[in-house]
Amino acid sequence: MTTLARAPRRLESYVCGSWTAGAKEGQPLLDAATGETVALIDSTGLDFAAALAYGREVVGPKLRALSFHERAGLLKALGTALMERKEEFYAESFHTGATRADGWVDIEGGIGTMLSYASKGRRELPNTRVLIDGPVEPLSRDNSFSAQHILTPLQGVAVHINAFNFPVWGMLEKVAPALLAGVPCVVKPASQTAYLTELVVRRIVETGLLPEGALQLISGSVGDLLDHVTGQDVVTFTGSAGTGRKLKAHPAVVANSVRFTMEADSLNASILGPDAVPGTPEFDLFVKEVVREMTVKAGQKCTAIRRVIAPRAHVQALVEALRGRLDRTAVGLPAEEGIRMGPLASLGQREEVRARIRDLQADAEIVAGDPDDVRVASGDAEKGAFLNPVLLYADRPFEAAAVHDVEAFGPVSTVLPYDTLDEAVALARKGKGSLVASVFTDDPAVAEEVAIGTAPFHGRVLIGNRASAKSSTGHGSPLAGLVHGGPGRAGGGEELGGMRGVTHYMQRTAVQGAPRLLSAVTGRWIEGAEAQQGIHPFRKSLAKLKIGDQLVTERRTVTQDDVEHFAHFTGDTFYAHMNEEAAKANPFFDGRVAHGYLIASFAAGLFVDPAPGPVLANYGVDNLRFLTPVYFGDSLQVRLTCKEINPRATAEHGEVRWDCQVTNQNDAVVAQYDVLTMVAKDWPQA
Repeated sequence: MTTLARAPRRLESYVCGSWTAGAKEGQPLLDAATGETVALIDSTGLDFAAALAYGREVVGPKLRALSFHERAGLLKALGTALMERKEEFYAESFHTGATRADGWVDIEGGIGTMLSYASKGRRELPNTRVLIDGPVEPLSRDNSFSAQHILTPLQGVAVHINAFNFPVWGMLEKVAPALLAGVPCVVKPASQTAYLTELVVRRIVETGLLPEGALQLISGSVGDLLDHVTGQDVVTFTGSAGTGRKLKAHPAVVANSVRFTMEADSLNASILGPDAVPGTPEFDLFVKEVVREMTVKAGQKCTAIRRVIAPRAHVQALVEALRGRLDRTAVGLPAEEGIRMGPLASLGQREEVRARIRDLQADAEIVAGDPDDVRVASGDAEKGAFLNPVLLYADRPFEAAAVHDVEAFGPVSTVLPYDTLDEAVALARKGKGSLVASVFTDDPAVAEEVAIGTAPFHGRVLIGNRASAKSSTGHGSPLAGLVHGGPGRAGGGEELGGMRGVTHYMQRTAVQGAPRLLSAVTGRWIEGAEAQQGIHPFRKSLAKLKIGDQLVTERRTVTQDDVEHFAHFTGDTFYAHMNEEAAKANPFFDGRVAHGYLIASFAAGLFVDPAPGPVLANYGVDNLRFLTPVYFGDSLQVRLTCKEINPRATAEHGEVRWDCQVTNQNDAVVAQYDVLTMVAKDWPQA
């Protein structure tokens, strides 16, 4: 199968709610495999200040008016709609040089990341517009003055400047957490593959799912865009460290303390453990992983393995195994079946990689592949930006400089030998900060030493072995729930990481005041705020339940028979409950005490309303703490207060968090925890 030639299309930008072409004819963008013109790109004449103002003033308020669950619902609907259109994206992706497998990582990986954030938003965030960050900080003994940290959406725009290698994933992995946070986005893709990004944005706009202008697109240069950023905006950048440093030092970014996240050059390392000798599953997994990371996307991945660190005794066997696999890698037209690796993104990129290989040769020798002798299974080796995988070897890695400083952004890796595990860790650190390191070992001691030794220099560390071989996502796969970024030369930024990625687009603020007023701000009852008593709160549906609805129960006395029955019934005969002398010898007790879980069980018996009603289920407790020992004869009472209400947008029920405080006859708190229940929106249910 080959792609059909077509007339180049003129890319447009989507700003201020409309598609707009640049004032000039545009720069031609070429098919990576054939050299034919795919599209023309230009952004001349765009009003970048107006685009930012539109995002801040028109779009931002609409996004912030939605709850986290509503925004998550939009992401889910959008991800589902994009997945239905994926074949169109695959067809366009072939022009970038990506094979079908490469395109899966970019296209379905990007959409999958958006869907992951949609799911996380519904499961991990409340159905509110404000996030609570951490516990209440009491500031007075009588609970009349307290503080609560909150997170609110920044009232600016997220400007995403992306790299050429992942035109879909690179956009969606940043857009998803920003939109979930409530911040509109302006996306500037790298020109070389911008035609794929533009196509995806067109389909997003056509769905009509997002508020108009929540996602804007710049096809071409950003012009004076950064001149207009403010302290409420966020700038994220993926690309070369040199360009990133220039953007980070932009006068407006510096003057306004604009949040700036950079993901830059990364000389990622993978270490073969000393136990992973030839013939072991870990050795074979290591070889497979190195080859995969060299050839997926033609090695044009920020997480690709650039430095292959292995025991000196096994280097020869390793090089032979890698050479054998690399020599069998079919390079050619990416749309054809059987092709393992397509071309680099452009002829210019191929020349750049060749130049960097020459730099590496100052310290290393080529042991597999020839950058100047391109051999393809299909396509034209001169018109297409093809390059066969190149493996180098540096016998004296601690004396080498280039292998730890130069990144050849293509199918290129260098093997570095080590004599001790300390040396392996030291070599990994010489990358001066990377996105990811990995170690392949079945020895727990090796895993511990390498992981702890390399962690300060990396954003992610993968441990590979036979047990995780089938389920592991691999060295080079960023995941929505894990941090993607790294210190030092990798840029010092963090993306993804689950809710960490969302809160990057929010401001953390400490709010101080009377508990009643803090509760109004946060939507959560706190100690010292007003409470109202009346009918049992378990008789109220979400339509009638209010924050602060409270029940104070009758008392129940704990007896020795209660404790002994509970011990024999559950099998928990711990000495502190059954042996008076041993219990008194315990520095925490004055004698035999009641089980903590007996206290929680008695508390439930005191506050539960047994009749059918709007409370549908108890699905757990949070932050359970036993604070004061309970002795025989102590009298327990429960104060249950509606703490937080989160209706589900797509269900006929919601979650209710209850503050449960158990006290004894001296008003000492013996247990404190949150009870979590599912409550019907209306009762009786239709």
